[in-house]
Amino acid sequence: MSTPETFGTIIKGDKPVLVDFFATWCGPCKMMPPILEQVNQQLGGQVRIIKIDVDKNQQLASELNISSVPTLAIFKNGEIKWRQPGVQQAGTLVSILKQHINQ
Repeated sequence: MSTPETFGTIIKGDKPVLVDFFATWCGPCKMMPPILEQVNQQLGGQVRIIKIDVDKNQQLASELNISSVPTLAIFKNGEIKWRQPGVQQAGTLVSILKQHINQ
């Protein structure tokens, strides 16, 4: 039986992880799933995309100082490489992620 993945283990890998910090009550957050799907289609297995509900993960949101949703962040090797609040377009996310794929 495998152990469940934790946020800490997911972001420690050398593959970039795009994290969408969201809340179910947040209107702009509802715009992100199709954008994240576009990113996933363009980059496929080169990146990992996860969504974190800040209301269900308040301690993590607090530790990372996530004060507005949506906030998108890119982690690699356990470090935050990029972070931006607000809805981001797929093209922007793809170009930023590409910078971190081959580093």
